[in-house]
Amino acid sequence: MLRLPIVATHKRALETCVYCPKLCRAACPVSNAEASETVTPWGKMSLAYFVGRGDVPVEAEHTAPAWACTGCHACREKCDHRNEPATVLVESRADFFARGAAPKGAFDVVTRAQERAGETAAALDAIEAEAPPRGPVAAGVLVGCSYARKNPAVAKDALAVAAKLVGGPVRAIRSCCGLPSLHAGDREGFRVAAERLAAEVSEVPRLLVVDPGCARATRVEHARVGVTLPREPELLLDLAHAAQDRLRVLPELAETTVRWHSPCQLGRGLGRYDEPRALLAKMSGKEPATFQRDREHGECSGAGGLLPVTRPRTSEAIADARIAEHKARGGGLLVTACASSLRRFRSRGEEAEDLVSLLARALAP
Repeated sequence: MLRLPIVATHKRALETCVYCPKLCRAACPVSNAEASETVTPWGKMSLAYFVGRGDVPVEAEHTAPAWACTGCHACREKCDHRNEPATVLVESRADFFARGAAPKGAFDVVTRAQERAGETAAALDAIEAEAPPRGPVAAGVLVGCSYARKNPAVAKDALAVAAKLVGGPVRAIRSCCGLPSLHAGDREGFRVAAERLAAEVSEVPRLLVVDPGCARATRVEHARVGVTLPREPELLLDLAHAAQDRLRVLPELAETTVRWHSPCQLGRGLGRYDEPRALLAKMSGKEPATFQRDREHGECSGAGGLLPVTRPRTSEAIADARIAEHKARGGGLLVTACASSLRRFRSRGEEAEDLVSLLARALAP
């Protein structure tokens, strides 16, 4: 009988989910959007268990649900056992990917890794060419590939904010944290990317991280493949929160409703719930509006875990639901702090804003 490594590594978590009466079902954005039992946390974990145990063949029909997960960790918050389906499913992807049983979109992400790295480096080169660092670099800034390639204006704002907060020149880190490879299922590619990042980080005195996905990758996921960065990753958000007395009220925020969408990797992934709200309150002069489900039970934008690549219609439906709720609750300015969520909301027609761009306007020199 074929047994994949995932069974031995996560046997307890898998069996706990398989024999559970699906108490976390309503928490999963994917199963809610698709109305399918197969892609509930129970269904995804059950199939991973059955494939890993050799009960069913390692074929796309049985492995595809492993990619029907945004990695939002919402199911964990509903679980009495605090099970981590997101972690288990990502690791099962690696077992399936190694056996050629990943969705085409996942293989495409891995195939384009080098091309994507070149695009990121070129985008950051162009940004820094406008205002090259002068003098000794005070910090390296891991902006995030998606910001650099898809939202260069936000990446530029992030570097400006970082320079103001550390009081000296900063430079953008070109290496990727490897998160796309991890979510695709390319465990070796993820490890190589992590090692490449570690080598570049050794050249700077400190490391600031902007995107919460990158922050979780460097703080949590790298250790799973045996990589430790030579500098402790610091969240740019934390530095901004510590310096919030330097922020001024922005008139454009004071005159409208500001609604905060908490990125899954920032909130449930890294435990940062109060810090962004405090910053928005400081810049707008009032507490930010929220969604019906908030904090630990806040809902996903549909942008994580490669879902826009592997199940694009589902990803769009999840984002549309968040935008519809935003408008139903009075609309206003939708603010997030995640490159993937920002891009997902904007691609669905919503004029969303990124927290770091507001900080760039509100932060005194």
